[in-house]
Order: sequence, then C-alpha cells, then structure tokens
Amino acid sequence: MSLATAQLPSDPDALRAFATALQAELYAKTLHVEKLKAQLATLRRARFGQSSEKLDRQIDLLELIIGDLEEAEAASEARQGAAAEMPGTVTAPTKPQRMGNRRPLPDHLPREIITHAGVCACPACGSGRLRKIGDDEREVLEYVPSHFKVVVHVRPKLSCRDCEAITQPPMPSLPIERGRPGQGLIAHVLVSKYCDHLPLNRQSGIYAREGVDLDRSTLADWVGRAARLAAPVAERIGDYARAGPAIHADDTPIPVQDPGRGRTRSGRLWVVVRDEGPWGSPNPPAAFYRYSPDRKGEHAQALLAPASGFLHADAYAGFDKLYEPDPITGRPRLEPVACWAHARRELFDEHARTKSDTSNYRLSRPVRIAPSAVTA
Repeated sequence: MSLATAQLPSDPDALRAFATALQAELYAKTLHVEKLKAQLATLRRARFGQSSEKLDRQIDLLELIIGDLEEAEAASEARQGAAAEMPGTVTAPTKPQRMGNRRPLPDHLPREIITHAGVCACPACGSGRLRKIGDDEREVLEYVPSHFKVVVHVRPKLSCRDCEAITQPPMPSLPIERGRPGQGLIAHVLVSKYCDHLPLNRQSGIYAREGVDLDRSTLADWVGRAARLAAPVAERIGDYARAGPAIHADDTPIPVQDPGRGRTRSGRLWVVVRDEGPWGSPNPPAAFYRYSPDRKGEHAQALLAPASGFLHADAYAGFDKLYEPDPITGRPRLEPVACWAHARRELFDEHARTKSDTSNYRLSRPVRIAPSAVTA
C-alpha cells in the first residue's frame, strides 16, 4: 500500500518517521519517472530520428554527386587542352592544372621495362655522331586482366619389361576430388563472394564473358566444399582468439533471405576479437565470426565457453551467465570490462533530452584509463 493513502499517525515521533518514509517513496517515484522519460526520449529518437541507413544513403548519394562533378570537370579540362593544342585556335585562359599528391607506386609490383630507340641522326644538323648523356624514366600503372587457363596433368604409365608391373605417378591432391577447379580458382570465387560481395549468379555472368560456362549451382557446390575444407582453419583461429587474456565480443544484426516468404529476416553475426597490440604484446590480432539465426543467450555462451580472463562487451543479458562465480573456485571465469562507448551513449541520450551542463561536462571530458586496466 502506498504511503500517500495511509492514515497520518498522531504521535510526533511516528509522524516524523512517516514523513521520512514518504520522502523516500517520493524520491523513488521521481527517479522512476525520470527513467521512463529517458527511455521515451530514446525511443522517440530511434523512431523519428535520422537512422543510420538513411544517413548511409545520403552519404552514397553525395559521393555520386561529387563523382559526377569531378568527372565533368576532368572532361571539360581535357576538351580545353585538346582545343589549345590545335594550330590557329584561340582559347580562353584556363586555370592551372591541379597537381595531385601522387604517392609512389608500390615496390612489390613487377616492372616491365620498355626502352624506346633514339634517333639515328641529329634533327638539327643531320649529324650521326650522337652520344648518350642520360635517361628519363616515367612509370605508368597498368592493369592486366585476369584470365583462365587449363592445367593439364600428364602422368605417364610405365610397364616393367621383366615382371610386367605397371607404375604411374600419383595425381596431385586437389581441393575437390574428381573435380575440375584448381585451388586458385576456388580462392578467387570465395574472395569475390565474401570480400567483394559478388553473388554467385553475377560471377557466373562475368565468367561467361570469358567464354567459360560455370553455372551458379556449380559455383555453390564449390563454395560449400571449400567451406568444409576451411572449417578446421577457422576453428583454430577461433581457439586462438578466445585464448587471449582479454577479449572483445559483440553481435550485429544482418538481413538473411527467408525463402518462400518473399522477404528477409534478421540473423546475428557474433564476433570475438583478440588484439593485444595496445599492450605492447607481440601476439598477432585475430577475429573469429559465428552466425546464429537469433539472439538467444545460449549462442553467446557457447561462443565464449572456452574463454577465460576479461571480457570487453556491452550490457547484453546473454553474457550474464559467463560472469557467474565458478562453484569450485568461487571466482567467475570471465570478468566483465565496461564499454566506454556504451557508457557514453547513456550520457549522450541524457544530454540530448535535458541539455544539462552536467552531462555536457561529462561528454567533453577525456576518458582516462587506469594503468591497471591496461595491463589487465
């Protein structure tokens, strides 16, 4: 029962105690109301504010507009330059050509040297007594289109003249037994699909322009078999990433096709990151990904089951079981490490709602991390 509807006591001491309890209840309700207001403001910004998808579309559109303007300007400069080179043509003065900050071409690229033959006689006097005084070099970046080739493995059969035994060298191991694709082709298909985001049907069309007929179903079969071959390597990377003394974990929603329903549903992509470079450790960084169809806590707990030490993550409730004390040692297997980005988000939401000086002061202050937190 609320104290607001209770009967007032007549005893002075009891009345003072009643007033103290009433103040505590009022303060608790005030805090609850402020919390609800903050949640409402956050939801309103999430619903009516500018979403990241809309912002990404505006950025893409702006980049397209800037690209069109730069292309049109380059074409105009090229036309003016061509007109100026024509004899007897008077053109208006143009602005000086932009001098780009050219970076040197990478040293690892192969170099092809083309030496241009000089003249046999002096164009000025016709003399043939010419001597070399130096060379001018200019590097031009060129692209050699990728191409297919057929590798023919020839294995001679040898018959013994004495015992008539037949021997033959074994066939080299192939990624797909009795299959035609080489390891370089399979690697190219995988990189194009997962790194360059080229669907298999588009890859099939690209290869068809080269005169190579590869159906989408064939490419899908190669991808599935390659995934089985790469699974042990991926698991070893996951073991290494989760063996770090301090790891990072998070999940992000990804749209997944929902066959038969004509739309997509939301799946989850989980990641575990090990990066000890800021501590001065020589151990290389690593990232391990795993997919789940939903965001149940069991997926996070299964992903981080082999891990121990410190976990840098958000306040997702699915991680809570990982912080529970071990029944034998009494200590949790994973110690939670707070995320400054998520803490700052709450301060930003409060500042956006109230414009208070306190929240603005906290947002403007630099984050200072104790040395013990870094060495942990």
